Amino acid sequence: MISQVSSKEMISKAYENGIEFFISKPIDAIEVQSVIKNVTYKFEMNKKLQTIQGLFSDKQSASVLEHTKDSIIGIKRVMQRMGILSESGSQDIINIAKYLIDNNKHTSDETIADLCSHFTDNPKVMEQRIRRTAAIGMKNLANIGLEDYMNEIFTEYSNGLYNFEQIKIEMDFIREKSKKRGKVNLKKFIDGIVYYSETEKA
Repeated sequence: MISQVSSKEMISKAYENGIEFFISKPIDAIEVQSVIKNVTYKFEMNKKLQTIQGLFSDKQSASVLEHTKDSIIGIKRVMQRMGILSESGSQDIINIAKYLIDNNKHTSDETIADLCSHFTDNPKVMEQRIRRTAAIGMKNLANIGLEDYMNEIFTEYSNGLYNFEQIKIEMDFIREKSKKRGKVNLKKFIDGIVYYSETEKA
């Protein structure tokens, strides 16, 4: 700012209102040169700061994208091991799990219907697809358990994705010892998928 004002009070108010450099008249060439030098220095420093911030922002974005990509790989690996990766609700499960991971949320934060509503105008249909896919996963695990009770996939996922008591009921149904089928707790199933997406990435 260039001004003929010499009052210290006026100059002080100018600084308070955001003026960074004040040149009083009559203009002194050395003073002007000094102010220009300071303005140029500040401009260059701001430019460098923006560049550094941009680099950090780019790195953070790349890191988030890489983490999401790795998580999706983990989710697919879990679903593949359970034999449900090609089922109609598999992509729905991936979408919800990815949403929870990206937003650092849990199924306790929203209902399944609310989670589905982020991706479709018909959340009930999407929820049904997920439930059918999870039920197929339960059936597959129960069959694995009947063949080999100590199978790693069975021992890991039968309690990590489902309630083990329900897996046992499903096993009895398959052996025709019961007419009841195992029930799926969708929230536990999805939370389990999110959890295993981290452990199955490698």
